[in-house]
Amino acid sequence: MSLGDKIKNAARKLSGRAKEATGKATGNERLETEGKRDQVKADLRQAAEKVRDAFRKR
Repeated sequence: MSLGDKIKNAARKLSGRAKEATGKATGNERLETEGKRDQVKADLRQAAEKVRDAFRKR
């Protein structure tokens, strides 16, 4: 996983956390759900990159 990808995934996850917190604070369920979804996407991308890296090393 390149450094750029790590930074992008961390930024996506942080953005998702911010959306989720904003949604909770304002009572906006759609925004809260969108924030959770963004966090899951970032986690999945990170996992996919780790799998790719594992196969590249072999």
